[in-house]
Amino acid sequence: MEITSTSNSRVKEWKKLNTKKGRKRQNKYILDGLHLVKEALKVNKKVEELLITSKFEHLNEIEIPDETKVIMISEEVSKSISETQTPQGIFGIVSIEEEKITYPQKDVGAWLMLDGVQDPGNIGTMVRTADAAGFSGVILGEGSADLYNPKVVRAMQGCQFHIKVINDNLSGWIRHFKDMKVPVFGSELNEHAREYTNVGQHTDFALVMGNEGNGMSKEILEMTSINLYIPITNAESLNVAVAAGILMFALKK
Repeated sequence: MEITSTSNSRVKEWKKLNTKKGRKRQNKYILDGLHLVKEALKVNKKVEELLITSKFEHLNEIEIPDETKVIMISEEVSKSISETQTPQGIFGIVSIEEEKITYPQKDVGAWLMLDGVQDPGNIGTMVRTADAAGFSGVILGEGSADLYNPKVVRAMQGCQFHIKVINDNLSGWIRHFKDMKVPVFGSELNEHAREYTNVGQHTDFALVMGNEGNGMSKEILEMTSINLYIPITNAESLNVAVAAGILMFALKK
């Protein structure tokens, strides 16, 4: 049986997953597209439902768990659920797993912290770069976009299933790292900051990137071990995701 009406109660609930309030109430989020669904299933995420249109032609590429319910939907319903212009016709409804957040006690690795970064594209790019650079995880601090925002999920392109990505308070993490003598590098355009090429490479460290327009908050800026800058010539500033990419690969041993 195919769900064809956008007024259907199930469809209304799925559409609410595009809002933070809806995700919090249902404790679920939505994956839009084949790649994201495949990546989630690879790591055994609890995909409760697969929503598929009759025109979707790649079902044979997916190994569907027995506990996952497959629901057929019309193209009209697919377009009403998706926030993309041309949905692929497959969605995954995934349970948000309540993960107990614990600070690493040894072999910390490299961590990226985002202080008020709001643009989903920037967050996605930085998570993907952190994954490529061999980072242990990414922490989205206060003021940053929601980890389960569909635009953020789409921009991360499944890399959130390869490394730890969490929403949490940055100050607690910074205090923990500093107590462990792990350097916490901030980033700012400031004559008192240190050029990023002058701090060497590290196995264990944290890097904090700030808001697109305002940079790091004063509170976090004052907590870091060293604040870094990237020398630039004519441009006024770098996009935060570009700057993060330069710093991540430069600092990581």
